[in-house]
Amino acid sequence: EWYRYFGGLADKIEGDVLPIDKHGMHAYTRREPLGVVACITPWNSPLMLLTWKLAPALAAGNTCVIKPSEHASVSTLAFLELFEQAGFPHGVVNSVTGFPAEVGAPLVAHPDVRKVAFTGGEAGGLNVYRCAAEGLKHVTLELGGKSPNIVFDDTVIENAVNGVISGIFAASGQTCIAGSRLLIQRRIQNEFVERLVALAKTARIGDPKLIETQVGPVTTLQQRKRVLDYVGIAVSEGAQCALGGGVPNELGDGWFVEPTILTGVNNQMRIAREEVFGPVLAVIPFDDEEDALAIANDSSYGLAAGVWTSDIGRALRMSDRLEAGTVWVNSYRAASFIAPFGGYKRSGIGRENGREAIDSYLQTKTVWIDTTGKVANPFVMR
Repeated sequence: EWYRYFGGLADKIEGDVLPIDKHGMHAYTRREPLGVVACITPWNSPLMLLTWKLAPALAAGNTCVIKPSEHASVSTLAFLELFEQAGFPHGVVNSVTGFPAEVGAPLVAHPDVRKVAFTGGEAGGLNVYRCAAEGLKHVTLELGGKSPNIVFDDTVIENAVNGVISGIFAASGQTCIAGSRLLIQRRIQNEFVERLVALAKTARIGDPKLIETQVGPVTTLQQRKRVLDYVGIAVSEGAQCALGGGVPNELGDGWFVEPTILTGVNNQMRIAREEVFGPVLAVIPFDDEEDALAIANDSSYGLAAGVWTSDIGRALRMSDRLEAGTVWVNSYRAASFIAPFGGYKRSGIGRENGREAIDSYLQTKTVWIDTTGKVANPFVMR
């Protein structure tokens, strides 16, 4: 879908003829490719997040050098073989593999690279931003999140429970848009958490290659340790494990973490402020709409948010005031090639998808043509 959409935009990149108010002068603009684009992708959803960069970059006429995560290179390399089979000219789509310091940093710093499109963590994004700034390069940064899923007491509880589960436990919580903060209206907190725990207990944990698996492992041993460390920190700060909090007994040899639901959380705890990137949900109660907004927006991140309510007026008010690049109402995780995606605050710079994406891979040239056949007084600026 993404390649078809942006392929359809490739012949609709248009400049403008400008209505210049100078006799005999004509002016127009051209939209031109930037040149070489570095696409740096993470280990989570590697092919999807590559597509979000590669499709608009190619449609805009650029060439690309892809640096996949060192933890998830094989799928990208296999995918790039399809470009050769499809007859793409050599040198249009390229790849380099390796670790960030040895490969990623030199790629970003290379003088021929005119734009860097990066998806990853905040620390990595800041390093890319600093390095790109040395060469005054264009950047698109899609970074971390601590997204709130906000449930009001007038919602359809069954739908909201399903949406909250999807928001945090899909892909074992290893997505930048994971709804890792559940903001729940206090009046329904106990009932909602009970139903949430009951549904989460039914999750089938296991081999991600098996179709029946619903929650797979995290990516590396280091990532499992990080997730479990955050759970330990949360408990030490006063949170309680309503579910999970450890490693499944029968899956101790893999990098598995139990679906975990933490109650007794407030928004100042580290578990509510720092990105965990695992199947861990922090439950935070609120009293009313203003309280929910204050808690939701009290974050250095602003990637996404969910709102669950039966009140359309409230849905619109919340959507207007939430500091997030994407707001879902009575849903979570919807995405489309036509819908811009990106973050507010420390969640990133620029947008992927939609017309905004292809625009970010183009630059504008203005052309002036004098048709009078003579040059006016050369000592006067005009």
